[in-house]
Amino acid sequence: MSSDPTQISPGKPSSPAPATEQLSSSHILPAEHWTTRAIDDDRDSSLGDSDTASSTASLSASILEYRTLHGRTYHSDKITDAQYWTPNDERQMEASDIIHHCLTLVHDGKLFKAPLKDDIQVVTDSSKTVLDVGTGTGIWAIDFADQYPHALVTGTDISPIQPTWVPPNCKFEMDDATLEWTYADGHFDYIHMRYLFGSIADWPALLRRAYRCCKPGGWVESFEASCVFRSDDGSLVEGSPMDQWGRVFVEAGKRFGRPFDVVGEGLVQDAFRKAGFEEITEWEFKCPIGGWPKNEKLKEIGLYALAGIDQDIEGWILFVWAQVMGWSKEQVAVYIAHLRKQLRDTNVHGYALMRCVYGRKPEKG
Repeated sequence: MSSDPTQISPGKPSSPAPATEQLSSSHILPAEHWTTRAIDDDRDSSLGDSDTASSTASLSASILEYRTLHGRTYHSDKITDAQYWTPNDERQMEASDIIHHCLTLVHDGKLFKAPLKDDIQVVTDSSKTVLDVGTGTGIWAIDFADQYPHALVTGTDISPIQPTWVPPNCKFEMDDATLEWTYADGHFDYIHMRYLFGSIADWPALLRRAYRCCKPGGWVESFEASCVFRSDDGSLVEGSPMDQWGRVFVEAGKRFGRPFDVVGEGLVQDAFRKAGFEEITEWEFKCPIGGWPKNEKLKEIGLYALAGIDQDIEGWILFVWAQVMGWSKEQVAVYIAHLRKQLRDTNVHGYALMRCVYGRKPEKG
């Protein structure tokens, strides 16, 4: 590992991540800690106005009866009781799309890591079928459909927030990936999953479903980011707002029954092995948070990562901090002010460890 903390080596496995148990609840500062500390810039101390979610899809009114928690809207519990933790309103959608652009930069402009290029572009009598699990705003599915017009792309999510004007080879369906999949065995050539941390209670079960629905010889790919912010030079100190971000998420995952640090715990690659995939490949990247790297490419990635978080910090943490951990909205607001100040401090060389895992379903067996 380089001694210069601003020089991150993308794609190279990092040193072993801190054990999740080190981020124990005993090191989580109480909500009152943040309300008793002064903030230099009080412009960050208020939360923005809430937005309402919308959808132009021709769905029944019950689907659009979103839950409202602390002024933010979440998926309708009339569809599924999955307790997804981010809002589905316009503000969070914009944040998600910024993160999508950040991850595209991380992938050098590509949408995936699995070796699909030669196969997916071949024009055959039957088009290639692709599934995007937890599609969110649908931006990945739309981009993929645009890039590969001979692939039939289906995006699934528990909220109908995707646009209606989409490429003719792209469609969206309401579905809960945590329930048994209704697709036929061997239906998809490629299955893509991204940013499902905090929403999956049983990763081996999820990968078994993906394995079943993947064609022999097809690929399944998962891309996740750690909820724990780290630094290699000690600039991110224990007890700071960025340090507490990871600790609270890890503890909330234990209470919630849906782990957030699936990267640190190695849950995804273990699930791939248990499901029976072959040619399992792992790729890691230290994604900088903020514009502190000297390398221009990493600086751009870091600035977009920061923008994606900063666009809606409230949306990223409100459900977890308030509904799971019991904080008041006012306490969350003060913590956000402290966090935003540290996120913009270029003397803090923080990053999030990202890991892509992909594997191939055997041709036989």
